[in-house]
Amino acid sequence: MTRNLNELQRIVASLKGSGLSVEMMDEGALVQDGDSRVALYAEADEQGGVLVRLHLDLDLYVEEDAIADVLMGMNLMNQGLDYGTLMLDPVEDEDDEERVAFAVLGRSVLWLPDLDGVELNRLREHLRRFETEVTATVERTLQGGKGIKA
Repeated sequence: MTRNLNELQRIVASLKGSGLSVEMMDEGALVQDGDSRVALYAEADEQGGVLVRLHLDLDLYVEEDAIADVLMGMNLMNQGLDYGTLMLDPVEDEDDEERVAFAVLGRSVLWLPDLDGVELNRLREHLRRFETEVTATVERTLQGGKGIKA
């Protein structure tokens, strides 16, 4: 756990040094760029290096009865994503135990063999592309004439 924290702190320091707004959270960090906020988690990989997981909450929610249509649409959107994927994450509704809903999240995993300058630059570029690509794909789909309407 201490190793993961040290790696996360090095990543956070590098991202802050490049001008991004980053703050530590419980087990990860929150990277803010404009209106979007990406959660970042780092953990040591058993085979060496560091796994960095990125989560982008899109503030889109899907009711259980629309899952079939949404999954087909997400499958089509994921085919066009190079730097991330769209996933459904169950959301607990404390007010209504009968209602089941899912949040649409952008997710990505990047393996860094080490945390030198080259790899941290690669992480910054991946982070930028991940956020841009996932957001643009969802906006284009929701506003376009084809695709799903979540």
